[in-house]
Amino acid sequence: MYLSKEKKQEIFEKYGKSNSDTGSTEGQIALFSYRIAHLTEHLKSNRKDYSTQHALIKLVGKRRSLLDYLKKKDIARYRTIIAELGIRK
Repeated sequence: MYLSKEKKQEIFEKYGKSNSDTGSTEGQIALFSYRIAHLTEHLKSNRKDYSTQHALIKLVGKRRSLLDYLKKKDIARYRTIIAELGIRK
């Protein structure tokens, strides 16, 4: 699998509160962003992989809903995660 346990812990440690805090909104957004980047690279070389394309669209929607939630709850945390990950609306 492309996403090892160590890589997940590293993502959650960097963007979440700790490496065991897998439920934080920022950690989930960072994990989805990593997976989206991986699937995007896969689709560049496999254009007709429609199941992966469908999964990518679902992931983008999940990340978007988490970003909307974070924006509604705490605008400062939203702006911070947007700046760190390089996501812009």
